[in-house]
Amino acid sequence: MGSCQTRRSFLVSAAAAGLVASQKLSALPAPSGSAQGDAWRDQGVLNLDASPYAKLRSVPVRAVTLHPGFWSRRRATNVGSSIPSMRQELLDHGRMDNFLRLEAKSSAPQRGPVYSDSDVYKWMEAAAWALESDDSPELQAQLKQWTRAIADAQEPGGYLNTYYVGNRRAERMLPDTQRTGHELYCIGHLLQAGIAYYRATGDPALLEIGARFVDGYLLPGFGPEKRAIVAGHPEIEMALVELYRTTGKRQYLDLARYILAGDPRIPLTPPQIVYMFCGVPLTSRTKLEGHAVRAMYACCGATDYYLESGDATYWKTLNTLWTDLAEHQLYVTGGVGARREGEAFGNAYELPNATAYGESCAAIGNMMWNWRMLAASGEGRFADVMERALYNGINSGMSLNGREYCYRNPLAFDPATGDVIRNPWYDTDCCPPNLERTLASLPGYFYSTSKDGVYVHLYDNADLDWKLASGNGIRLAQRTNYPWDGNVSLEIAPARAEEFSVFVRIPAWSRNTVVRVDGQAWGNTVAGEYLAIRRRWSGKTSVEIEFDMRTQPVRANAAVAEDVNRVAFQRGPLVYCMEELDQAAGEHGAVPDLPRYAADLRGEAEAQFHPELLDGVTVLTHPCVVSRSPGKEALYRTGAEESSPASLRLIPYYAWANREPASMQVWIPVAQNPAGSVV
Repeated sequence: MGSCQTRRSFLVSAAAAGLVASQKLSALPAPSGSAQGDAWRDQGVLNLDASPYAKLRSVPVRAVTLHPGFWSRRRATNVGSSIPSMRQELLDHGRMDNFLRLEAKSSAPQRGPVYSDSDVYKWMEAAAWALESDDSPELQAQLKQWTRAIADAQEPGGYLNTYYVGNRRAERMLPDTQRTGHELYCIGHLLQAGIAYYRATGDPALLEIGARFVDGYLLPGFGPEKRAIVAGHPEIEMALVELYRTTGKRQYLDLARYILAGDPRIPLTPPQIVYMFCGVPLTSRTKLEGHAVRAMYACCGATDYYLESGDATYWKTLNTLWTDLAEHQLYVTGGVGARREGEAFGNAYELPNATAYGESCAAIGNMMWNWRMLAASGEGRFADVMERALYNGINSGMSLNGREYCYRNPLAFDPATGDVIRNPWYDTDCCPPNLERTLASLPGYFYSTSKDGVYVHLYDNADLDWKLASGNGIRLAQRTNYPWDGNVSLEIAPARAEEFSVFVRIPAWSRNTVVRVDGQAWGNTVAGEYLAIRRRWSGKTSVEIEFDMRTQPVRANAAVAEDVNRVAFQRGPLVYCMEELDQAAGEHGAVPDLPRYAADLRGEAEAQFHPELLDGVTVLTHPCVVSRSPGKEALYRTGAEESSPASLRLIPYYAWANREPASMQVWIPVAQNPAGSVV
């Protein structure tokens, strides 16, 4: 199938959509108790059951139970602290007043940027995914209340946006508005919130609001021989594909294809093409550039389209872009986006530390894209990037108490700049609810199924109660202290005996991994790949995995200028950093000066778990040397620098900035001997 849709096929599908503009989504599987049963319960974060080019199928969030462990604590904080406090922040900053004003239920003026509606929708998606894991009448009542308010604000023709009303009404979907106005971005997030709410409860009310915008406003008025569309901020593409997967209505997939292909009737300048990462055929892209979140979301939508179409030009382009990500643009923390200006990718190997942007939304987009590439291929390289982003560049975005957030996630920080890195609210508040929806949906990322068996992607105390492709039930229980410990115990129990494979992921960082099945060594493990354990399974079978948890010094490519003669430390999936709070006081009790610390690589790190520190973390202690400071240091000086031996104390990167303001750095200078060579 080509990357551009014919005008005729688009118009046929659009005409069909017009017939249901004011109707409910009759193609949705019916809620529980109806004649059609509750098929909505079986849909995962992505509903890939009928996707012809998906190698892996998602499992529902509700099919996975997280027991006490690393992620259960973070998710409990998300539900108990983050989601409730963010709801109040949204109320306090007028985000719901924007809707109520349109119903004459509030006299407050419009507040917030053009994309403010999306903050509400992302929060609702987070709350919806949370309902799959834990029934909360209070949370469900809040969702119903906000759903009614949004429905009441929607215009009879389907249009819905609280910014482009009144004297801004004439600006709706003009070419200039589409480039910067985020109308489709907001509706994309509404669709995703509606889909999550539907999959959690069987209630299609919120989803019908978003679909009504598409059916009643977008499809009848826009397309190849109507008014042109440019996404402006990619997001709508993946939402439309997921709407297609949920309803079976082909016109939604066709619309996503049209938007991904670009429409030349909305002319764009070269800087706009770079920055927006849309408006021209996605298959013409050869590198990641421009706004990092836009690029990640565009790649998500394009991968979703490939999973449905099998268009080889898309798969080739996506792999080209992924190679650029992995080889030139990816921070060691899994973050992406080097530049504050434009929240953008830089040139190849442009990965600064203190000025790194690393927006939380971009790291989330990185994980979302790699999840889709993993579904298409079953290849471990995509899961490795997912894990790197999740444990580090995403996890760092939310404070341990769940009420403050990082918009950007630098790899070096000095509070003397006046920057406050964690805040409870941003006027551009995209990151906080994005982090909340990621943690709420996280159980849905642990496992997949395929025609060959079941895949284990992530490790924690996570029980799966689901079914194989054959329909045979399967229970898979994990017990582990991961990521602090590398031992993982799996217990696999199919409902009836069957031959299939259990694919366990061997992370790229585990240089030596041992796998045993019922006590017997199994196969040769390869770092960065899945190990297929194929056998006839019956009763309960134990699989024991021992990952290599030795601390590893990580060096950057020599082309990364800021990291020359520096090293980062990684243990398991966690990247570490040094905060000044953990280092011994300097001369005369002065605050430690981090630039004076240099790692002595002749020694090895010692790892020790500290349950009282930062909600419980493993601390690394590594030999180092500390250069001495003259009483009044000159800007330049000659002669050898005096130093003395000491120890570095390193904490996981995700836990930094959770105490008092302090300097931090991930990349640490490497100590040199008097001759100047690295020791």
